[in-house]
Amino acid sequence: MSRNVRAMRCSPEAVFEVLADGWLYPGWVVGASRMRAVDGDWPAERSELHHSVGVWPLLIDDDTVSLEWDPPRRAVVRAKGWPIGEARVTIDVREGSRGCIVRIQEEPVEGPGSWIPRFLTDPMLYVRNRETLQRLAFLAEGREGASRRRSG
Repeated sequence: MSRNVRAMRCSPEAVFEVLADGWLYPGWVVGASRMRAVDGDWPAERSELHHSVGVWPLLIDDDTVSLEWDPPRRAVVRAKGWPIGEARVTIDVREGSRGCIVRIQEEPVEGPGSWIPRFLTDPMLYVRNRETLQRLAFLAEGREGASRRRSG
């Protein structure tokens, strides 16, 4: 299982505001290129994001399903990325001294990606999720900073 951790200069609530806005998914998830639809009850358990992965004209339509939603502490999704397969992605957030600490864990659970030995997949997932956390930080920190500027 690949694990990444990043300190962010924002509250855990700001991180979960980004996660709760399904339309922002391609803004922070590396590989997701566009949104097609967001279930009206997203991010409730069993609700779905309908997105595409890849680069035009080689786009694959897929879905991500919410498995657990416990803001501002934990979110778990099953991200589909066929033909590679599916992965269980867990995001844990806790208060930090100057904001929060965000950990993302990703584990291939179905399809060809789950057949490849972890010592081969984990380094690739680590690099991808390092960028994913950076993008999530940009959105969450920027959202909270803009909110402070408007109210201040």
